[in-house]
Amino acid sequence: MNDGMKEGNKLIFIYRNPKNPHELVRALNEQLQKLDGSYNPAASVISDSTKKYQDECARYIKQVKVVLHGDDETDPQPDQISVLAQEIYSSDCLLHLIVVLRKLDFDSRKDVSIIFLTLLRRQIGSKSPTVDYLLLNPEILIVLMRGAETKETGLICGQILRDCIKYEQMLHFVIYNPLFWKFFDYVQIPVFEIATDAFTTLHDVLTLHKKIASEFLGAYYSEFTKRINQLVQSNNYVTKRQSVKLLSELVLERRNQTFLNAYFDDTNNLKLIMILLSDKLKNLQIEAFHIFKFFIAKPKKCQGILDILIKNKENFIAFFDDFQLDSTNDPTMIDERDYILKEIKGLPDIERIQ
Repeated sequence: MNDGMKEGNKLIFIYRNPKNPHELVRALNEQLQKLDGSYNPAASVISDSTKKYQDECARYIKQVKVVLHGDDETDPQPDQISVLAQEIYSSDCLLHLIVVLRKLDFDSRKDVSIIFLTLLRRQIGSKSPTVDYLLLNPEILIVLMRGAETKETGLICGQILRDCIKYEQMLHFVIYNPLFWKFFDYVQIPVFEIATDAFTTLHDVLTLHKKIASEFLGAYYSEFTKRINQLVQSNNYVTKRQSVKLLSELVLERRNQTFLNAYFDDTNNLKLIMILLSDKLKNLQIEAFHIFKFFIAKPKKCQGILDILIKNKENFIAFFDDFQLDSTNDPTMIDERDYILKEIKGLPDIERIQ
């Protein structure tokens, strides 16, 4: 056997049985590259070579997980974890894993999610090296944000992204990235699981870190209101109800004061909530009620809002006289309904403003 063949066999042996984290990550990256090049999404059945690369990737990914978590025979070693993490950062392995995610088998995708989360939580003193790495390499976050566009990876990308935005700096990147507006489309994807997961991410982005969300809503009031109102008018019941509930949660947050002032002075918003109040579904009526009450309770109403309330005074009185809330078993809501009814009855009659 010549020296070249011996060297080649030696490399194959090393890659199949990595002796240290450096060799393991190097071998994984090589197999990910091969899988990426061989995978044909149009094929009804994957080729033998692609299956081979999938299996090799799966094996190395499991080995990475063992280094991070240990197994029945070995405990995780901090020094090995440190070397592994540094090798993953320096070789852009996280990016390779996310880019090739849809081409991995199902179990490997779940393992990637576990690896990502483990690295994300890793701390050295007060520092989070994976967070710092992701902020320096935001293309990973961008790929995750687009995950809903691929049904095979939508749920896993959504979960990883939500783990990322628990950190303020990454949420700031996500919410101010133009791709964020795509989530208002993703929540309407026909695949129920993907749409629901996308809405969970949308909700978390807007509620997890109050200060960042408040500044964003104040700065982008017009665009956000246009998008959320479109969802509120969706023909899909789940989308409509989730959107109204999200809106209700946002208006309850006092930090969103700039957004609230603009929202409750906008006659288009009042008209839309009035339509929801008259919806045939009680659940939607109740969600709309939680928003409508703020239009009534606002001490200084703009003239446009007042005009609509006064014009519809008698209709409101008739509606809330018959607005039954006993089934909710919520005495607070009954008190709020009675307060709103009292405030509406106290509005001027329409004849007095003509």
